[in-house]
Amino acid sequence: MNNVEWVPIVMFIGMTIVLCAVFWFRYKTKEKMHETFRAALDKGQELTPEIIDRLGHPKATKDKDLRLGVIWIAVSIGLTAFGFGIPDEDEVASIFMGISAFPFVIGIAYLILHKFTDRD
Repeated sequence: MNNVEWVPIVMFIGMTIVLCAVFWFRYKTKEKMHETFRAALDKGQELTPEIIDRLGHPKATKDKDLRLGVIWIAVSIGLTAFGFGIPDEDEVASIFMGISAFPFVIGIAYLILHKFTDRD
Protein backbone atom coordinates (compact mmCIF):
# COMPACT_ATOMS: atom_id res chain seq x y z
CA MET A 1 0.00 0.00 0.00
CA ASN A 2 1.13 3.49 -0.77
CA ASN A 3 1.33 6.12 1.90
CA VAL A 4 -1.43 8.03 0.11
CA GLU A 5 -3.87 5.17 0.69
CA TRP A 6 -3.26 5.32 4.45
CA VAL A 7 -4.38 8.95 4.79
CA PRO A 8 -8.16 8.40 4.56
CA ILE A 9 -7.93 5.18 6.55
CA VAL A 10 -6.14 6.89 9.42
CA MET A 11 -8.46 9.89 9.20
CA PHE A 12 -11.62 7.81 9.56
CA ILE A 13 -10.11 5.67 12.32
CA GLY A 14 -9.13 8.85 14.18
CA MET A 15 -12.61 10.34 13.79
CA THR A 16 -14.14 7.09 15.05
CA ILE A 17 -11.90 7.08 18.11
CA VAL A 18 -12.77 10.69 18.93
CA LEU A 19 -16.52 10.06 18.57
CA CYS A 20 -16.31 6.93 20.70
CA ALA A 21 -14.43 8.88 23.39
CA VAL A 22 -17.07 11.63 23.39
CA PHE A 23 -19.92 9.15 23.77
CA TRP A 24 -18.03 7.17 26.43
CA PHE A 25 -17.32 10.22 28.58
CA ARG A 26 -20.90 11.44 28.20
CA TYR A 27 -22.10 8.02 29.34
CA LYS A 28 -19.73 8.04 32.33
CA THR A 29 -20.94 11.51 33.35
CA LYS A 30 -24.56 10.40 33.34
CA GLU A 31 -23.64 7.24 35.24
CA LYS A 32 -21.94 9.32 37.97
CA MET A 33 -24.98 11.59 38.16
CA HIS A 34 -27.25 8.58 38.72
CA GLU A 35 -24.90 7.26 41.40
CA THR A 36 -25.15 10.62 43.14
CA PHE A 37 -28.94 10.46 43.03
CA ARG A 38 -28.91 6.92 44.44
CA ALA A 39 -26.53 7.88 47.24
CA ALA A 40 -28.70 10.88 48.16
CA LEU A 41 -31.86 8.77 48.19
CA ASP A 42 -30.17 6.06 50.28
CA LYS A 43 -29.22 8.66 52.88
CA GLY A 44 -32.79 9.92 53.03
CA GLN A 45 -32.30 13.20 51.19
CA GLU A 46 -35.29 14.61 49.38
CA LEU A 47 -34.64 15.29 45.71
CA THR A 48 -36.82 18.09 44.41
CA PRO A 49 -37.38 18.55 40.68
CA GLU A 50 -35.29 21.75 40.80
CA ILE A 51 -32.27 19.90 42.21
CA ILE A 52 -32.58 17.10 39.68
CA ASP A 53 -32.87 19.64 36.85
CA ARG A 54 -29.80 21.56 38.04
CA LEU A 55 -27.71 18.40 38.41
CA GLY A 56 -28.93 16.89 35.15
CA HIS A 57 -28.61 20.01 33.05
CA PRO A 58 -25.88 22.29 34.36
CA LYS A 59 -26.05 25.92 33.29
CA ALA A 60 -23.90 26.91 30.37
CA THR A 61 -21.28 29.53 31.09
CA LYS A 62 -22.04 33.11 30.12
CA ASP A 63 -19.23 33.24 27.57
CA LYS A 64 -19.90 29.91 25.87
CA ASP A 65 -20.89 31.56 22.58
CA LEU A 66 -17.72 33.65 22.61
CA ARG A 67 -15.56 30.58 23.17
CA LEU A 68 -17.29 28.59 20.44
CA GLY A 69 -17.02 31.54 18.03
CA VAL A 70 -13.30 31.86 18.64
CA ILE A 71 -12.80 28.09 18.22
CA TRP A 72 -14.69 28.00 14.91
CA ILE A 73 -12.78 30.98 13.57
CA ALA A 74 -9.50 29.33 14.64
CA VAL A 75 -10.51 26.17 12.77
CA SER A 76 -11.20 28.31 9.71
CA ILE A 77 -7.81 30.00 9.95
CA GLY A 78 -6.14 26.61 10.38
CA LEU A 79 -7.81 25.22 7.26
CA THR A 80 -6.80 28.28 5.26
CA ALA A 81 -3.21 28.07 6.48
CA PHE A 82 -3.14 24.36 5.64
CA GLY A 83 -4.31 25.14 2.10
CA PHE A 84 -1.57 27.74 1.63
CA GLY A 85 0.99 25.38 3.13
CA ILE A 86 0.70 22.93 0.26
CA PRO A 87 3.42 23.95 -2.21
CA ASP A 88 2.80 24.76 -5.88
CA GLU A 89 -0.91 24.10 -5.81
CA ASP A 90 -2.96 27.25 -6.39
CA GLU A 91 -6.19 25.28 -6.72
CA VAL A 92 -5.73 23.62 -3.34
CA ALA A 93 -5.41 26.96 -1.55
CA SER A 94 -8.65 28.21 -3.06
CA ILE A 95 -10.43 24.94 -2.27
CA PHE A 96 -9.35 25.13 1.36
CA MET A 97 -10.38 28.79 1.52
CA GLY A 98 -13.82 27.76 0.30
CA ILE A 99 -14.03 24.95 2.83
CA SER A 100 -12.86 27.25 5.62
CA ALA A 101 -15.65 29.70 4.85
CA PHE A 102 -18.16 27.41 6.57
CA PRO A 103 -16.51 27.31 10.01
CA PHE A 104 -15.72 31.03 9.67
CA VAL A 105 -19.40 31.88 9.16
CA ILE A 106 -20.39 29.62 12.06
CA GLY A 107 -17.83 31.40 14.24
CA ILE A 108 -19.17 34.80 13.22
CA ALA A 109 -22.71 33.63 14.02
CA TYR A 110 -21.59 32.57 17.52
CA LEU A 111 -19.91 35.94 18.04
CA ILE A 112 -23.12 37.70 17.01
CA LEU A 113 -25.09 35.52 19.42
CA HIS A 114 -22.61 36.42 22.16
CA LYS A 115 -23.07 40.11 21.40
CA PHE A 116 -26.87 40.00 21.67
CA THR A 117 -27.26 37.46 24.50
CA ASP A 118 -28.39 38.70 27.89
CA ARG A 119 -25.65 37.67 30.33
CA ASP A 120 -27.18 38.82 33.61
